[in-house]
Amino acid sequence: MEDSIWTKTAEMPTFPSLEGDVKTDVLIIGGGIAGLLCAYKLQEAGVDYMLVEAGRVCGGVTKDTTAKITSQHGFIYHKILRRFGREKARGYYEANQAALEEYRRLAQTIDCDFEEKSSYVYVKNKPSEIEKELAALTKLSVPADYVKDLPLPFSTMGAIRFERQAQFHPLKFLAALCKDLHIYENTKVKELLPGVAVTDKGKITAKKIVVATHFPFINKHGAYFLKMYQHRSYVLALENAPNFSGMYVDAQEKGMSFRRYGKYLFIGGGDHRTGEKGGCWQELSAFAEKHYPQAKVVAKWATQDCITLDDMPYIGLYARSTPDFYVTTGFNKWGMTSAMVGANLLADKILGRKNAYAEIFSPSRTILRSRFFSHVGKTVLNMLTPTVPRCPHLGCALKYNKQEHSWDCPCHGSRFTEDKKLLDNPATGDMKK
Repeated sequence: MEDSIWTKTAEMPTFPSLEGDVKTDVLIIGGGIAGLLCAYKLQEAGVDYMLVEAGRVCGGVTKDTTAKITSQHGFIYHKILRRFGREKARGYYEANQAALEEYRRLAQTIDCDFEEKSSYVYVKNKPSEIEKELAALTKLSVPADYVKDLPLPFSTMGAIRFERQAQFHPLKFLAALCKDLHIYENTKVKELLPGVAVTDKGKITAKKIVVATHFPFINKHGAYFLKMYQHRSYVLALENAPNFSGMYVDAQEKGMSFRRYGKYLFIGGGDHRTGEKGGCWQELSAFAEKHYPQAKVVAKWATQDCITLDDMPYIGLYARSTPDFYVTTGFNKWGMTSAMVGANLLADKILGRKNAYAEIFSPSRTILRSRFFSHVGKTVLNMLTPTVPRCPHLGCALKYNKQEHSWDCPCHGSRFTEDKKLLDNPATGDMKK
């Protein structure tokens, strides 16, 4: 039953694997939503490109999203305003709102269950958080309002609402979008050299390379292992649950989210840093039994998100020292709009066009944020923990995940099956025997 509603109700097209040596102007590595949107943008622009995916397209975290398309990313705007100033905070909103509008445009010709919905971020306590975020939104001229009463089965202090946001079926959307793209599946990149990607069946020579592999897998550039970690969250799909409109997210990281899809109610939560303990599906099941006793669980799944230390994605040059080598990552649980922002920005960079938001998302911005020392401390402590098995990525001690029967890395989020097969990157291979 651990398959998302999306995989149960859509089928992705299949693509051949790549044989032999080839050349292309732009190589995209990774066939999730970020890579596919990049490919779509380059094809629209008439660029010579190809996309390679180690497994099947949308076989990773893309199939496990709750698929909320919104520029409201929790209570983030007062943080961005404080850290980066008004211009960049306003730019962050504009870039994500433009991404939403692009989905709206594309959905006019793609049957993907696109629905316009209001987005709500609620608080169960600390009403001062609402006041702080509303003040920031007012200063940024972002349209939003306060809503006191919500259709949730517990009391809240209210929510901030963004109107005319959206939700959709991500795999129906991407199946239609990618069917004519230049894609090779089951083509794993084993090594990256300057201008060359080595696969298990040949070499790809490219003038420019985009890494869209969720967590970047090249360690010698960019130091992504120092400035990101991964976070797991869980979803139940319920039948015979209350039917209410809108998308609801707790302002607190470990809170719960709600949205409808047809006859189903999705409940998300049970969050924890990968490799640490959390509520998982058990927390959600207990909640559903208490508040929706007549409901039936028809699907459950989990997802994993890359979290940056300043709540903003990394999109642009992989590192200052790597011209023509790009990355799009660190979507902080908001992969739908962030992936589109990334595709727009990278297409502009590849085509030599100016993008107004490039500096906001630059991967070379400072990582010296308050969470940096905590993250590095956790990583160092784990690397010094004298237990086995170890993660092949950077040697951290793996932790056994009883709920999902996997070995998980608390440092950077790589995951492995009980028989040592790779589930999630940044590791590029299986656990050592």
